[in-house]
Amino acid sequence: MDAISTARLQTVIPELARRVTRLDSLLLTSQLCVHIRVVQALRSYADQAALYAQGRTLPGKIVTDARPMDSMHIYGLAVDACPDLPGLPTWQPDWNENDARWKEFLSIAQTCNLAEGAQWRTFNDFPHLYLGELPADPDDNLKELLTDGGVQAVWDWCNKTYQFAP
Repeated sequence: MDAISTARLQTVIPELARRVTRLDSLLLTSQLCVHIRVVQALRSYADQAALYAQGRTLPGKIVTDARPMDSMHIYGLAVDACPDLPGLPTWQPDWNENDARWKEFLSIAQTCNLAEGAQWRTFNDFPHLYLGELPADPDDNLKELLTDGGVQAVWDWCNKTYQFAP
């Protein structure tokens, strides 16, 4: 895994970081030898609000249906990752979700107990990965934990409830 991805994984709950690291290892030894990068991890409320505004009140294409408190990114419970385009001198994302490398990426993610936004019916979010035990969207409990105690309170609750190693 490259240094950029490693640094981004340090901002999410350790169990998610472990699973994404495992995914990376499996992809590197897969038939297609897929390289991935974590392109987004923990987001601030303001960053998520700006992404939500894109294509609505700001220029650009709509890239999320999640308002800030409805995004697992602001809880440190989700990452966006994608494969690279092979054969280039620097890492470049492959955003063609019909590519065999994406199919390999999503298939192996499931074996690491990572749920992915590509399966969502209303808004396919191909790079979005989160812990398979968790719901796709934060519930009222997570929202209250984040509001009252911050990201660490959310992680402590997840570690206790799902028995993740902290």
